[in-house]
Amino acid sequence: MEECKNQVLTLTVNDETYEVITAPHRTLLEVLRDDLHFTGAKESCGEGVCGSCTVLVDGSPARSCLTLAVAVEGKAITTIEGLARGDKLHPVQEAFVTHHAIQCGFCTSGMILTTVALLQENPRPTEAEIRRALSGNICRCTGYAKIVEAVQSLAGEER
Repeated sequence: MEECKNQVLTLTVNDETYEVITAPHRTLLEVLRDDLHFTGAKESCGEGVCGSCTVLVDGSPARSCLTLAVAVEGKAITTIEGLARGDKLHPVQEAFVTHHAIQCGFCTSGMILTTVALLQENPRPTEAEIRRALSGNICRCTGYAKIVEAVQSLAGEER
């Protein structure tokens, strides 16, 4: 049996380039959290079902617990840490705060990044489209009403 050899990966995370030495079987979540110390993405289910590990890869939501780090070399990775500009929160982050769409915070980074991707693709989603986009993100605290309100406020659909 041949041993897995570590390899050097060049990853672009939040517009910065990083070189990481890692085994080819490691997930993007492991590399982000353990090697690069971007801890906003959380591991919860480890099966790609809950959405707490969501990051953006080339602008699209991706489950970092299922994505091999080697698969995203050469792609733009955005974590929750990459949204704010200095002390200024991203508008989606600001809306989540303003609308009290955050409780324990475990799902928040995945919810926010999924919302960023949704609004880039569809700046004026309906409530049904918002709920569909967020359906892959599980929140055990909020009941989703405040999260949907926050997204609606950005889409000009606040009710």
